Amino acid sequence: MIQIAIDGPAGAGKSTVAKEVARRLGINYLDTGAMYRAMAVAVLRRGIEISDHAKVKEALAGIKITVRYTQQEQRVLANGEDLTDFLRTPEATKGSSDIAVIPAVRLELVAIQREVARQYDIVMDGRDIGTYVLPDAKAKFFVVASVKERARRRYLELKKNGVERPLEQLEAEIAARDKTDTEREFAPLRQAADAVLVDTTNMDIDEVVSFVMQKVKEAYPDDL
Repeated sequence: MIQIAIDGPAGAGKSTVAKEVARRLGINYLDTGAMYRAMAVAVLRRGIEISDHAKVKEALAGIKITVRYTQQEQRVLANGEDLTDFLRTPEATKGSSDIAVIPAVRLELVAIQREVARQYDIVMDGRDIGTYVLPDAKAKFFVVASVKERARRRYLELKKNGVERPLEQLEAEIAARDKTDTEREFAPLRQAADAVLVDTTNMDIDEVVSFVMQKVKEAYPDDL
């Protein structure tokens, strides 16, 4: 099976790269961050504060996250309800980072992610794919970009959708999320020893994808 792990901090471009690599290879893409966002939305809808880890853990028994593919497009469901269109809100974004520090949540979602990787050739992106979820993947990448560049990209994305947010606020939010992701005790964000570092600060998407595709072909010469 082809397993491609792409990790990195929020806004570095890993999801965009992962989707395009999967498209070019004709295999499935799994956005693990969307699974955490869906879990956060499902918990918040139950009136539970994510900071209350005990109550979140209790709620897990009643929340079933599943992933469905429609023409290679990923949809994420909670108890059968498609939450995909609700996963890019500020609440879902912050909630996903906060809920990801809870070991019970990570263990449940990682089990689902590994099962998907056993069933399909997959490109998977997240925070701990190469280090924890798929440690035996032959193709691993750690995608980064400066905080200023990531904030600029997020600013333009929001503006395109009619949302105005101060650039300085976005920078602060991204820096805070980096701190949460790298300092959590369980499966923190870090580069796997055998992952290829890709700094996208001064690269366009075509340059990044071309570089990653070349490395993937080197890792899986008999499968591509």
